[in-house]
Amino acid sequence: MKRNLLWLAFVGALSLTLVLRAYASEPRRITNLYDAFGAPSALQQDWGFAALIEYGGKRILFDTGNDAGIFEHNVKQLGIDLSRLDAVVISHRHGDHTSGLKYLLEVSPRVKIYAPLEGAFFKGALPPGFLARYPGLPLNLQYYGGKQPERWQSGTPWEQANFEGVAKTTEIFPGFHILTTKSQKPGTLEMNELSLAVQTPRGLAVVVGCSHPGVENILAAAAKIDPHLYTVMGGFHLVVTPEVEVRRVVSVLQDELRVERVAPAHCTSELGFAVFLERFKDHFDGAGLGAVIPLP
Repeated sequence: MKRNLLWLAFVGALSLTLVLRAYASEPRRITNLYDAFGAPSALQQDWGFAALIEYGGKRILFDTGNDAGIFEHNVKQLGIDLSRLDAVVISHRHGDHTSGLKYLLEVSPRVKIYAPLEGAFFKGALPPGFLARYPGLPLNLQYYGGKQPERWQSGTPWEQANFEGVAKTTEIFPGFHILTTKSQKPGTLEMNELSLAVQTPRGLAVVVGCSHPGVENILAAAAKIDPHLYTVMGGFHLVVTPEVEVRRVVSVLQDELRVERVAPAHCTSELGFAVFLERFKDHFDGAGLGAVIPLP
């Protein structure tokens, strides 16, 4: 009996050791694949954004940049295999986040691509109100001859893509949450935008594309999952924004939302970089092209 208990204890300890070793060897990081700033390297800078999240054994591509050729170049320079992705998240419909889909689909044609649910670009359902009927109208003036069409969705430049629309906060893998928020700003009014929140032992690591709805609003939505916000990485959309507003946003992240670290990129603006660096100091992570942000 005693021998059996010792054997079970040994097996249990060995199993735990193997699990801990496997966990320690798995990448836990965010890599910036596409951006217009960063340290000099063989990578090509361009306006746009793409990042690879590796965590918990999962590999998730977030956005694809502004140019398929540049995206391909940077991916190959970094030695990243896009044929081994668990999922892709497209934050929103703008070309500086979607144009690399052309290359992605060449190497990973069936990967699941989570996209905002809207009637544009991503095979989303068109508004049913477009087909509101008017009684007594001649048949030749009735849409589809008065019948319900077999196909009622938007077209897309990426017909073969395996899109799945996201309309609400969704956990796609254990600890991986897609958030959806709506912009209320001029120029992008009512545009849906997706962000990715990854659970870590020290709180959520949130990846954002352009933050058109406001990075503070995206993080407030993330805080409903876990009020501990470890870091936020990506574009905070503070270009062409007055300094007083930039400072307000920084204060909300630091003083109200208690974000532990920041890694601003893409459309945060040079002014935004400066103010975040000033306020967060050694809790500011440089997140330019090719940068690797470690996660706990």
